[in-house]
Amino acid sequence: MTKQTFRVVIIEDDPMVQEVNRQFIEKVPYFSVAGVAGNGADGVEMVKRLKPDLVIMDIFMPVSDGIKTIRRLRAENQAVDVIVITAAKDSETIHAMLRHGAVDYIIKPFTFERIRQALENYRRFRLQLQAEGEMSQAHLDQLLHRREGGSAFALEDLPKGLNPVTLQQIIDYLSRQSAPLSAEEVAEHVGIARVTARRYLDYLEKNGRVRRAVEYGGIGRPTHRYVMCSRP
Repeated sequence: MTKQTFRVVIIEDDPMVQEVNRQFIEKVPYFSVAGVAGNGADGVEMVKRLKPDLVIMDIFMPVSDGIKTIRRLRAENQAVDVIVITAAKDSETIHAMLRHGAVDYIIKPFTFERIRQALENYRRFRLQLQAEGEMSQAHLDQLLHRREGGSAFALEDLPKGLNPVTLQQIIDYLSRQSAPLSAEEVAEHVGIARVTARRYLDYLEKNGRVRRAVEYGGIGRPTHRYVMCSRP
């Protein structure tokens, strides 16, 4: 994937949550915080000025709450995506935000892992849309399914300790390679330990998604290399 950085504006009235959100977002590669606003009205003006890719938005805010804010962003045709992070968990509010185009909805209290998953899903979806140009209905359905589900693999289907977002990153990376790669090469690209990468690769091999080849050369242990299997 390209190393394009996605710029984020945070719209949140609680200073402590602002800082937690900022730290979490900037821990995720390829995301940076362009600005922070304490209410929806200021947030809209900040979006108009900074032109970010993404807004991370609360619902309960003074001056203009999250629903009014996302409505205004859409009414003014601001080309920005929205992820909601809020304590609001009633179906009416959730439906209102999704109806106005929120790409994800995270309920407080939240974890770094949940935000990381949301941002990585968003980045993957955006980059694939940019790269593909025209696409078939089947490919579009696949992209939309992955965006909603976070991965082609359900969390409950994975062994303990494996994350579906990381698994999908590995699949995406291997799918773009013509030559088999070692666990160390995969680990370096994804940003995980070699032993961890080996666990993901072994899981993919057991499920018929990758093929393992043993490479002998010189003194020492042979190198195990992995390549994606052709899809049926």
